[in-house]
Amino acid sequence: MQKLFIISILCAACCAVPQDLSGKMFTFPVESNTAHVTLLPSRVNFKSVTVCLRYLTKLTRNYALFSMASRSSANDFLIFKTANKGSFDVYTRGKASHFQGLPDEPNTWYSSCSTWDSNSGLAQVWINGNPSTRKVGFKGNLDGARSTVLGQEQDSVGGGFDARQSFVGMITDVHMWDYVLSACEIQQFASDLNFTPGDVINWRALDFTITGNVVVEDDQTNGCFRSPI
Repeated sequence: MQKLFIISILCAACCAVPQDLSGKMFTFPVESNTAHVTLLPSRVNFKSVTVCLRYLTKLTRNYALFSMASRSSANDFLIFKTANKGSFDVYTRGKASHFQGLPDEPNTWYSSCSTWDSNSGLAQVWINGNPSTRKVGFKGNLDGARSTVLGQEQDSVGGGFDARQSFVGMITDVHMWDYVLSACEIQQFASDLNFTPGDVINWRALDFTITGNVVVEDDQTNGCFRSPI
């Protein structure tokens, strides 16, 4: 069964045609337990991770911003916004790191970056280029075939979705690196300045499939993250 799962991931990656989504965004218009975007990363083994994206939502309940599941853990790397004001959780191999007191207003565009390093186990969240404290998560590598999803929180590989944890809103500029970005690099992303695209997931050459009610539209951030020249 595991061999079939690995083969299906590899086939999907081979058949996908990367698309440049610069100036575009994914819109998730309704709460559901089906609508999601499946991303096809360039690799599946990680010693460190950085995931950056921009999002807007009016939700005040729990929802997932980024969900990566494997046979070892449904929450291999999960960025999860809880119902508590300003509270985010970053899960690594099922171990939660809790962050509080972060910017969190409805109907507002935010730049979010989450990092994790395997040697120290330390995770961190950055909102609009400003850091949280650092918290201990899982110590060790993330290895093995996995499923990566936007719009839903996986309770099993590629499934187990709960509409009450689905994302409703807009997401754009999704990038993932297999290393921890420096503070300067994260601030460059937040300001939409020149930054190195993700080497695992690259919004400018994105392998993805859409399931359910998700719409690709023109980006509505209107350059609001760009610093004045």
